Amino acid sequence: MEPSQRLAEAERIARLAGERIVAARESQAFQQRYKSGDELVTDADVEIDRLIASELDAHFQDDARLTEEISPDRDVLEDNDAVWIVDPIDGTVNFAYGHPHVAVSIAWASEGKIRVGVVHAPFLGETFTALRGEGAWLNGEPIQASNASELPRSLIATGFPYRRDARAPLFRRLAGVLTSCRDIRRNGSAALDLCHVACGRLDAYYESVSPWDFAAGLLIAREAGAKTGHLYQCPDRIPSELYGENILVGAPRIYDALRDILLKADDDRLDEIEAQN
Repeated sequence: MEPSQRLAEAERIARLAGERIVAARESQAFQQRYKSGDELVTDADVEIDRLIASELDAHFQDDARLTEEISPDRDVLEDNDAVWIVDPIDGTVNFAYGHPHVAVSIAWASEGKIRVGVVHAPFLGETFTALRGEGAWLNGEPIQASNASELPRSLIATGFPYRRDARAPLFRRLAGVLTSCRDIRRNGSAALDLCHVACGRLDAYYESVSPWDFAAGLLIAREAGAKTGHLYQCPDRIPSELYGENILVGAPRIYDALRDILLKADDDRLDEIEAQN
């Protein structure tokens, strides 16, 4: 099947999932619980994951799957086989609290490269799509990343881990960025943050996230002209496009300046630790 056909199917599935997400919020007939101690998950997350899995099985049964709730084994990323990477509800906390920044994220990768990306925001009525080498679109119209050239006039997004004890090391990064840019945004959906870089609503985004959070959005941002990469070298066993630690995505002309600030913040923290020892 051609990538364009895969994109069409992925978009159809994402829209179907979006309808179920809207219905679940309207009915409020979902339970909430926590996994890994601090991470909120709802019955709707699992239900939508199963729905997407069923649709993918019906059309792409030979492809592997990596999904947040029912197929979270990341070992599939090391095989370089065809794999669907799915977040059924990116922004679960937003979903549970009634905020609109919620998305279905579906990507398809092969040979370690992301080929197809769909991010559907059902409460915003927006669907972002991309095909590798062919561009990115919002509701069918081409989109272009920001042409920002000055970091002090740029709007930057980030996010924070659910574990409170993992947030402290990020405060220096946040302080460095806040003192160097126009302002910070924290919308609660990595997939949508990346898409907002893609369409120029944000100038850059940095965070460490899971593959299902970023795979589709990363392709969309890159195909829209954003520069994408990592602050540090990626491990050899995982394709760099599918590695989610220390991601940086932004307008090409501010990318290096923002990267330098983040690295400097990390260096200062290491210096402080060494001084205490």
